[in-house]
Amino acid sequence: MAQKPTIPKGTRDFSPLEMARRNYIFNTIKSVFALYGFQQIETPAMENIGTLMGKYGEEGDKLLFRIQNSGEKAALAPEKGLRYDLTVPFARFVVQHREEINFPFKRFQIQPVWRADRPQKGRYREFYQCDVDVIGSDSLMGELELIQIVEEVYRRLGINVCLHINNRKILAGIAQVIGEPDKMIDITVAIDKLDKIGIEAVNAELRERGLTQQAVEALQPILNLSGNTADKLTALRTILAGSETGLKGVEELEEVFGLIEAAGVKLNIELDLCLARGLNYYTGAIFEVKALDAQIGSITGGGRYDNLTGIFGLPNVSGVGISFGADRIYDVLTELNLYPASLQSATQVLFAAFGQDELRYALRWAKELRGQGLAVEIYPEPAKMKKQMAYADAKQIPYVAIVGGDEMAQQKVMLKNMTSGEQQLVSIDEILCKIQ
Repeated sequence: MAQKPTIPKGTRDFSPLEMARRNYIFNTIKSVFALYGFQQIETPAMENIGTLMGKYGEEGDKLLFRIQNSGEKAALAPEKGLRYDLTVPFARFVVQHREEINFPFKRFQIQPVWRADRPQKGRYREFYQCDVDVIGSDSLMGELELIQIVEEVYRRLGINVCLHINNRKILAGIAQVIGEPDKMIDITVAIDKLDKIGIEAVNAELRERGLTQQAVEALQPILNLSGNTADKLTALRTILAGSETGLKGVEELEEVFGLIEAAGVKLNIELDLCLARGLNYYTGAIFEVKALDAQIGSITGGGRYDNLTGIFGLPNVSGVGISFGADRIYDVLTELNLYPASLQSATQVLFAAFGQDELRYALRWAKELRGQGLAVEIYPEPAKMKKQMAYADAKQIPYVAIVGGDEMAQQKVMLKNMTSGEQQLVSIDEILCKIQ
């Protein structure tokens, strides 16, 4: 008995319609990246395991896909792994190609990544990221441009979003003022889950990670800080008065919000002190974008990293970047039915012929129309017209050009609008006018 075909959990096949929708997302994002002067690169699917390990925090390391057999030599431990994100490979790329790069270097990258996560709605083991970064500049103009890109991408896609922003220096300052400066990573990993597991579970995890009850209690008013952005920043200046690092984070956020105002950004932006993002390489601003009309979690995230290239031998090179989660964006657009109707079919005209002579007649027409930029199909055999029309319906092709003996005699075709049912005898020039 033949084995039933399957694919690994957390992976998916994509139909033609799904690919049309995915390409709509990718092309929209690419077009916005290009507006700001970003250039595309690609990196290999697999990296040396040493490149990946220790860059994503304790939990990230657990989710790395390790390659057991890379076709070289037997090893006690895997020497390679599938990339977990696009940022660390990008840092490796920058160091490896630094003689060829002009700084600040503005790159974008759209490729799949892999994580050994538990598959669930909106969470996959193989998924695409659309990353955009500027590296080689400390200027907070980088943060502003990324915020502007977020605004424009989601405006074009028609998704209402809120951008949450924080600063890792503020989180470091909080760890200092509550008396746990060495527990910053433990604090950030725990509070980053606040919206998923709730305050009580976060507090329990903080205690499990070694924070004293006094420190946990000292953290509560900070996590519950309310008011508008100005109010929160003013309060933070008082709370973090004893932390130089924390005050530097407040200063950076104040500058970013000043740039946002100067640039006329209308995006919904919230200062979120619980936002931590559990990646160890962030050092400054951190971002997370959530759809307001769909319950699916973060659909874009990123932040500032001051020395990610240092681990590869190029210290003191600052960068900032964000990643658009294409698969989650896909799910949001699907849930909210926001795809353009034009994505239903790539084919604009189907030629349906009654016989072999008519089929050959259609070849010349198809060549002419394709030369004018129209997407054209010819049904490959003179089957019953009902069957040919059913094919057009199934593919949601908007027009069918019917070719019979009478049409050939007049050097025309009968053009049928598949939506209205209207039919009209037309020439090549007329068909171009009707469809273009």
